[in-house]
Amino acid sequence: MQKTRMRAPNRTRQTCHVNRTGVRPSPIFLIILAIAVVGGFLLMQDSQTAIDAGALMLVLGGWGTSLALHEFGHAFVAYRGGDYSVRSKGYLTLDIRRYTDPVFSIVLPLLLLAVGGFPLPGGAVWVDHSALRDRKVESLVSLAGPLSNLVLGVALAWADRELVPLNLATIYLSASLMYLALLQIFAFVINILPIPGLDGWGAIEPWLSYEARRFGTMVRPWAPLVLFAILIGLPSISDPIFTGIGHILDWLGGNSALADAGRDVFFFWKR
Repeated sequence: MQKTRMRAPNRTRQTCHVNRTGVRPSPIFLIILAIAVVGGFLLMQDSQTAIDAGALMLVLGGWGTSLALHEFGHAFVAYRGGDYSVRSKGYLTLDIRRYTDPVFSIVLPLLLLAVGGFPLPGGAVWVDHSALRDRKVESLVSLAGPLSNLVLGVALAWADRELVPLNLATIYLSASLMYLALLQIFAFVINILPIPGLDGWGAIEPWLSYEARRFGTMVRPWAPLVLFAILIGLPSISDPIFTGIGHILDWLGGNSALADAGRDVFFFWKR
């Protein structure tokens, strides 16, 4: 998710940063990634407690990793497109703390994921659209985030299929990885919707009329929350969506049946 708009910075002063992108993974990002890796290890242990803890660590650690990559995608394309201020804000470090608001970026997404399995992308980068070169770049900045979810989802599905042998020792790991892949595809599909507050709207917003953009600004804080309230409160709507996303996962080389099993492993407290 990306935020707009700030006062245009001094473009002359910023040009000195063009050749010094400053991309460097922060220790926080590496710790979150390590949590997911440790979770994967626990999922292969012969202990129900270890498996439960492993599923929680893999899925939530994987979600945190994907959140950082999603916001980094916005920031990196914005940097390449002319907004060099994202570097000084630390957006190119993959540090999840740079993208977060305590409630909307941590508490609410974790609650939605734990209650209904809906991965709300809660981070945000403040992009100065007035510094970007043109409207095409503005659209690409918005699309970069959800596309990172799509790429990660495909990569997870491929790694699960090709690198994890499916046997009794790895079944929980394989199922949890495929569920994490499904969540990435879900995040891509939902985020690409042309709804104010989501990246799909950000991609088309530069091409809309002033009236349409003004309307989007008015409803942006609430439209995504209404969408997720509908998804959680109306299974008659959310269930077909999840089924459709499962078909997309299958089409991309994943296994929706295995992802469903992974969802059951993750929601161990509902057994």
